[in-house]
Amino acid sequence: MLLCLDIGNSQIFGGLFDGDELKVQFRRTSQLRSSSDELGVFFRSVLRENNVNPDEISEVAICCVVPDLLYSLRACCQKYFELDPLVLRPGVKTGLKIQYRDPREVGADRIADAVGAVTMFPDRNLIVADFGTATTLCAITRNKEFLGGNIIPGVRLAMEALEERTAQLPSVEIKPPRTALGRSTIESIQSGLYWSNVGMVRELVSRITEEEFKDEKPLVIGTGGFAQLFNREKLFDEVVSDLILIGLQEIVRLNR
Repeated sequence: MLLCLDIGNSQIFGGLFDGDELKVQFRRTSQLRSSSDELGVFFRSVLRENNVNPDEISEVAICCVVPDLLYSLRACCQKYFELDPLVLRPGVKTGLKIQYRDPREVGADRIADAVGAVTMFPDRNLIVADFGTATTLCAITRNKEFLGGNIIPGVRLAMEALEERTAQLPSVEIKPPRTALGRSTIESIQSGLYWSNVGMVRELVSRITEEEFKDEKPLVIGTGGFAQLFNREKLFDEVVSDLILIGLQEIVRLNR
């Protein structure tokens, strides 16, 4: 069985594949100072709670955008699973042609998303919108060329910035508002966060399509923790919550 781990700035998103079947998914808050023992105990416990014997894990793949956690993660896999994990980084086979000026700058999470997208939707032009700590958009051609994209403060990050950097604005629940016009401070923040993201994604998708995909409209895929929040606005053709895990699974296949 293959354990896939997406290590983000806010959360660890994990999934367990038995062959092609994604049997288990779980999330944990990312903590910069987590030790290898804390991580190992958590991973083995969450697997047992989902009726999986941790000793049956035969491979581990890691996509990490928090470099300070990598040492603990590698040590965790070696101690608690007796495995050296595959870490997605420059030099690992992905099947993509990276068109960034410096391919090493592309985040591992964006690469894994792109691999998952071309695996699920082959021979299509694609735009992937991932709503995590940061909201990212990535454009990939039908020929598996990763063209580039956008990086924007995520919904929660924007809300926390308002709370921390202003004297009177409170923290609010992030949810779709009933109207665009807020009639209280809380409603105004909720509406501002929601509709600014809707408009931003629509505009960027429109501009990327006009610039790069004039001949064939791309398939727009939503993923990440907040993608479902915006699903009612028809921003996406598909929502695939586990896209990054599917990408990691495919990367493991390519590197066996």
